[in-house]
Amino acid sequence: MRPGLPHTLSSSRPGPVPSRPAAWRQKPWGAGASQGLGGADTRVPRAGRGLGLPAGQEERSRRAGAQVGNRGTIRDYPSFNASRDAEAIRKAIRGIGTDEKTLIDILTERSNAQRQLIAKEYLAASGKDLKDDLKSDLSGNLERVMVALVTPPAVFDAKQLKKSMKGTGTNENALIEILASRNSKQMKEVSQAYYKIYKKSLGDDISSETSGDFRKALLTLADGRRDDSLKVDEHLAKKDAQILYDAGEKRWGTDEDKFTDILCFRSIPQLKLTFDEYRNISKKNIEDSILSEVSGHFEDLLLAIVKCVNSTPAFLAERLHQSLKGAGTDEFTMNRIMVSRSEIDLLDIRAEYKKHYGCSLYSAIKSDTSGDYETMLLKICGGDD
Repeated sequence: MRPGLPHTLSSSRPGPVPSRPAAWRQKPWGAGASQGLGGADTRVPRAGRGLGLPAGQEERSRRAGAQVGNRGTIRDYPSFNASRDAEAIRKAIRGIGTDEKTLIDILTERSNAQRQLIAKEYLAASGKDLKDDLKSDLSGNLERVMVALVTPPAVFDAKQLKKSMKGTGTNENALIEILASRNSKQMKEVSQAYYKIYKKSLGDDISSETSGDFRKALLTLADGRRDDSLKVDEHLAKKDAQILYDAGEKRWGTDEDKFTDILCFRSIPQLKLTFDEYRNISKKNIEDSILSEVSGHFEDLLLAIVKCVNSTPAFLAERLHQSLKGAGTDEFTMNRIMVSRSEIDLLDIRAEYKKHYGCSLYSAIKSDTSGDYETMLLKICGGDD
């Protein structure tokens, strides 16, 4: 139970939970020039001819930080030719006036791995960086989405996190969304990219911009140490459920560390079973207990984790709905989700949006945006429901 007065946190930990070393303050793996995210070789090979990529190239491109699922709206373009696409993009940018339609058609119909090959061919042919040319030739949200599409996913997440902590005030909602919805492998790649770009660890910036239990939980997630196993342990689920109950509902004062340790370390399937066991013990949903036991941004983060355990697409559909409702559109959130989930689970996000909000994501975007920006988002969306 949460009392009205401050309390002293217990130093005990539920077991067995890994200790939390200060890994976020260490340099990333593989600092060599040819080493990229997770130590993978990120030297993208020259694009091939004909159908798709030559043998071996697709896998190497994916290892360079691509985040791909099987429920995305964007997939590999079958008749892919990077040289041809790079030349078409160069003409679209360098002609009299920008040919936005060509840019939209190419960039929204190629996977991120293919876009990286296009960018390499563009640099080889023109001596210029594709992102720089897009930035100089476009503006506003159209520019931001196009640049996001040609950015490797882990680098894009890293830059979104930096923007969330840049300037006066921190965008806690963006921090929560990214850190709660990415798996351990993705977070390790994001941390690697963050250090490579900013020469400073993600954990150090989180530490300087947040505080208290909220900071502890964010650092644990940023460290990428959640168990990604699909196996579940029924005995452990019952034990963890009891620990959570004892740390909150059963006591005067909440032991926040227990919530952090279990919700930030256990695997998603394990947490699903733990939440079921918690309901059996407490006769309450874990969400209701979190609402009554903790507060502020820490509460928001724990609730986001629970929502992602239940359904990440439903959580992100809610975030999109929030970005589109009310006066003005939150393009920062909408652009991020549409781009970052376009090859992972945007089809499922669309289904959840329709189920919960009574209209399609496509129609919501169409009614809230306009021009080439609207056209691009609708192409990423991939269709009406």
